[in-house]
Amino acid sequence: MSFPKGIIPAMLTAFTDDGSVDLDATRSFAEWLIGKGVHGLSPTGSTGEGAAMTDEERLQVIKATIEQAAGRVPVYAGIIHYSTKLAIKLATSAMEAGADGVMVLLPFYYGPTIPSAMDHLRAVSHAIGQPIMVYNNPWFAGFELSPEQVRVLVEEGVVNSIKAAHGDPMRVNYLKYLCGDKITALYGHDYAPLEAFAAGGDGWLSGFPNVVPDLAVELFDAVHNKADLTLARSIWARIAPLGYYFMYERTGPNAAPHWLTVFKEMMRMLGEDIGMPRLPAVEMTPEERAVLRKYVAQVYPEQVSAE
Repeated sequence: MSFPKGIIPAMLTAFTDDGSVDLDATRSFAEWLIGKGVHGLSPTGSTGEGAAMTDEERLQVIKATIEQAAGRVPVYAGIIHYSTKLAIKLATSAMEAGADGVMVLLPFYYGPTIPSAMDHLRAVSHAIGQPIMVYNNPWFAGFELSPEQVRVLVEEGVVNSIKAAHGDPMRVNYLKYLCGDKITALYGHDYAPLEAFAAGGDGWLSGFPNVVPDLAVELFDAVHNKADLTLARSIWARIAPLGYYFMYERTGPNAAPHWLTVFKEMMRMLGEDIGMPRLPAVEMTPEERAVLRKYVAQVYPEQVSAE
């Protein structure tokens, strides 16, 4: 497995009006993202609604993404399963289809012990014969591996990259401190990629790069290639309205509108209609859509009217 770096959208999956997987639209969306300069694609993860699809559907999406990428950018398939057996089966199928690697969510729902969760990752890595990307997401798995536990897996050759999805950019910092160049640490949330890059993060793998792929690439380039934090801050200032919307306009313990719906609505406003999420996520109300439009228009005023 190559070391994942740069801007890698946690790629949205396109659905038709009746909720069926739309492979043609998914291919078109992958092409749109590649055209914006992203460094990789990661289908069937959380933002890709992997948990809402059958394994057959997930594999169809993975294959369509690989075919569209055609070697121009690497593809890291999302593997979301509690069952080690099912995770191995999907990961093996993804690799046989031509994926460059797999991003494996920690086994979720039942709250396995940390040693058994680490064994889950070992089993997937051994099955595909190469290191994996661990998807360290405490919000979805209910727990996360510590930097020291990740280091153990890196030293074993089980893991060579991580999506650090907690949100705190310091997790990226400590992973780089312990593992150095033996791991690529990708920031995996949506509100602090600039801070993660400044702390040594190797990329950004999350939902926002679907919506702002061009700006995300510019942000990464400003820090990693130009070492220009002043430029980077100016780029983030343009993206920031969307971060503010996510963190402060959506309120409550189950913040509404649902974040999957928000991403799909953003894409629709930008002229890339890839359908709505699968139920139980629902469409936004006209009032909610009007609020979102004002924020999207701040980022892309040339494409979206605030009214």
